[in-house]
Amino acid sequence: MDTYEFDVVVIGAGIAGSTVAAALAPDDSVALLEAEEAAGYHTTGRSAAMWIQTYGPPDVQHLTGLSRSFLMSPPAGFSEAPLLSPRPEVLVAPEAQRAELETALSDGLRPLPLDELRVMIPAMRPDYAVLAAIQDDAFDIDVAALHQGYLRQLRAHGGVLALRNRAGRIERRNGVWEAHTSAGDLFRAPTVVNAAGSWGDEVAEIAGVVPLGLKPCRRTGLIIDPQPWRVEHWPMICDVGETWYARPEARTRLMVSPADQTPMHAHDVQPDELDIAIAIDRMQMALDIDVRRVERSWAGLRTFSPDGSLAFGWAPAVPGFFWCVGQGGYGIQTSPAAGRVCADLILRRDPGPAGEIIAAIDPARFTAPAGRPT
Repeated sequence: MDTYEFDVVVIGAGIAGSTVAAALAPDDSVALLEAEEAAGYHTTGRSAAMWIQTYGPPDVQHLTGLSRSFLMSPPAGFSEAPLLSPRPEVLVAPEAQRAELETALSDGLRPLPLDELRVMIPAMRPDYAVLAAIQDDAFDIDVAALHQGYLRQLRAHGGVLALRNRAGRIERRNGVWEAHTSAGDLFRAPTVVNAAGSWGDEVAEIAGVVPLGLKPCRRTGLIIDPQPWRVEHWPMICDVGETWYARPEARTRLMVSPADQTPMHAHDVQPDELDIAIAIDRMQMALDIDVRRVERSWAGLRTFSPDGSLAFGWAPAVPGFFWCVGQGGYGIQTSPAAGRVCADLILRRDPGPAGEIIAAIDPARFTAPAGRPT
């Protein structure tokens, strides 16, 4: 058994863990442990992310706004490709959702006349939407480029990405956490960061930490050929009730989802045939597209805290155990600011503008108040 010493061990190399590890690496020695053969195999690698300022609860929106400048202008060498590409979001409301959309109209979301809607999305059925709105300031995110950029930053500062290293036993001895992995190695550090996503509660239990009650939920996606329509410049389309959405994919294809949120246990989740059928049916109620076959389908897990907000911070009464979980479907668009705020808390630095949400995202809100580690 080989033993490795670090300042911080981060468990989970998806977008959450890779971002925190990259943010810590300039100041601390960091090991990023990943159970799978590739980083981001589960949720991150199956995400079709967008940057939408108004998406998510207040704490998420705050970090989304703080992440914009990084995503627009990443550091030199971070990525060879732009991380953001403009893609407006259009919300449509059938009659049953009219009041909901009227309530949702706010700063950044403006009414979209129906004649403009049908010019923008010529496949829109004339009898579907009675009201529409548009978020002009929205973007596609190149998830792969973003994720690889964080891993590149980690390595550039001497950090280690340890693939095929599932943490099987985690215990604290003499003020140091010891993570025994499936590869037969031992990683030791005073601080361990739980960024294991859907497996976050499982990792906590292995370490003897009270779980938070995380809720993994399945989200399904599929790719279709939208012929005869040219969809490259279409916006993202979503009904205001969030029962389906569609977005151009790879220039000539359309990605469709039933916006499902089915509670699941943490595992390598696969799409359900019923969810695929529901996605097509809901999309076809709005769009005149004849789906002859599904070219590809997949599912991923979005994991929520009990109250739906983020959970970043120290575990009460457990020195050196830090939570970075509960990102739901917001982890990619918030990742730059999320990584910074977690690193600031771990390094005992001033979190700056993110400081106003620290209390709201403290995981101690889910467990008995027993103080903080010092």
